[in-house]
Amino acid sequence: MRFHTRKWVKPEDLNPNGTLFGGRLLAWIDEEAALYAVVQLENAHVVTKYIAEIDFKSSAKTGDIIEIGIEVVKFGRASLTLRCEVRNMMTREAIITLEKIVMVNLDGEGNVKPHGKIKIEYIKDRLK
Repeated sequence: MRFHTRKWVKPEDLNPNGTLFGGRLLAWIDEEAALYAVVQLENAHVVTKYIAEIDFKSSAKTGDIIEIGIEVVKFGRASLTLRCEVRNMMTREAIITLEKIVMVNLDGEGNVKPHGKIKIEYIKDRLK
């Protein structure tokens, strides 16, 4: 798993219990998955179709730094299935693991569009 993003938990990210608000974390995960899919599929028109069961294992508090990791599980005809892991860098605990996030490739009018990708590509390899 490659960890691409770190977030610093700030007071505005907390719920009334003083821990990281789950909705905020899910928004960060959704954004990270979308960015990853856009780069891999080379198309800015990508949407979230499905996110697997959500089961929080631990949390974070103000000042904690969390890391969001994404890896590809499968390339579909017009989709990209990802796995996500979020961990607290301060406590070294896993916060959540999402086994399946499905992102769908669209054309400019919002219709499903095959992407033609079959494997992970890194920017450095595209420049060769």
